Amino acid sequence: MNTKREHEAPPWYRQLTGTQKKAFLTTFSAWVLDAFDFTILTFVLVDIQNSFSVNKALAGLLGTVTLVFRVMGGIGAGAAADRWGRRGPILFSIAWFTVFAFLSGLSTSYVMLFAFRGLFGVGMGGMWAAGVPLALEHLPARLRGAASGLLQGGFSFGFMLSSLVYQLGWPWVSANPDRGWRLMLWAGIIPSIVVFAFMTTVKESPVWLSEQERRAAEGATPRVSIARLFDRDLRWVTLHTSLLMGTFIFSYHSISFWYPTLLASRAMPPLGYLVALNAGGLLGSVILGQVSETRLGRRGAPTLGMIVGLGAAPLYLLSSDPTWLLLGALLIGLGCSGAWGIVPGYLSERFPTEARAVGTGFAYHVGAGLGSFTPFLIGAVQDRGTPLPVAMLGCIIVAGVLVVGMLWIGPETRGTSLDDR
Repeated sequence: MNTKREHEAPPWYRQLTGTQKKAFLTTFSAWVLDAFDFTILTFVLVDIQNSFSVNKALAGLLGTVTLVFRVMGGIGAGAAADRWGRRGPILFSIAWFTVFAFLSGLSTSYVMLFAFRGLFGVGMGGMWAAGVPLALEHLPARLRGAASGLLQGGFSFGFMLSSLVYQLGWPWVSANPDRGWRLMLWAGIIPSIVVFAFMTTVKESPVWLSEQERRAAEGATPRVSIARLFDRDLRWVTLHTSLLMGTFIFSYHSISFWYPTLLASRAMPPLGYLVALNAGGLLGSVILGQVSETRLGRRGAPTLGMIVGLGAAPLYLLSSDPTWLLLGALLIGLGCSGAWGIVPGYLSERFPTEARAVGTGFAYHVGAGLGSFTPFLIGAVQDRGTPLPVAMLGCIIVAGVLVVGMLWIGPETRGTSLDDR
């Protein structure tokens, strides 16, 4: 007699072939390092201010310029990935952001650092645009929700790693802060080289290869995929997903960019709180990614997350008790950051194969451009006398409401087959 256990499907990650695991894990690792190299900057903003004698708004602008230049990288790498395959643009992007992470640490002026962080953003954007289709197109539709959540949760994992590196590494270099922040920016270089080497062994997307065979059999002339985004059937998709991602970016950077500075201002060691925030984000991304495969779907799951996160925002920012602050960080991570778990799968399901990389890259990174004002905005509001916790809280609430509204304007996409698109 068969038992219930015998009828249960194994966990999703045990249903993957070796090729699928390699594609997913290597892309995940690259995204983790992308996040690490971006977020390590947030721990040393005060030291950069002191090195170059700039105000908080200009310090925040270092994050903004990275997000703006992500647009260029996301669109360019996405178009290249649709035309020539996913792997090449990923390799280029990893090499690019590694080089400019290194050059950032050599900066001798604020203007030079500003330029290098902007150029760093090109590689950061390209990695996501080409990497998400590569990872998800290797997987069957039934596994996409969970895989999407874990993949997007890689950003939270990268933030946790930067927290750990700062906590352990900064005491060794803090005697010379001007040199110390440079060493922090270099911490991800060797791991990036290792991931680059592994990515050279990953196979091309089977969905993209199948699309090329179909087009060759039909004698179809290759088209610049970015033009496809503005055909009549995709104009609304392109506009809606770009605006949606703008609200997601607004939410994320309202929560995270200035948070290490807030903790430092209260003389609180950042590691525990940032681990709670990002562990919550990683766990929430996986949970809500899986929940998005239920009747709640791609809209209901992140809405639930945003409700939980906004309810926890006062604990996260305004409490004076360390225990409540930790709980607030965990809950806002589970909810608001966890809501991101649907993003890779949802964007992939909105665009056809012939324009999937450029579509997801365009939407995500135009959204990043739209939301790029957030670090600067919060810095500028502080310069005008508003306390940092209040400035962050206002932005978090507004952004959360906008995310939910934009989700429900769009369609439900659960169950969409990437092969059919």
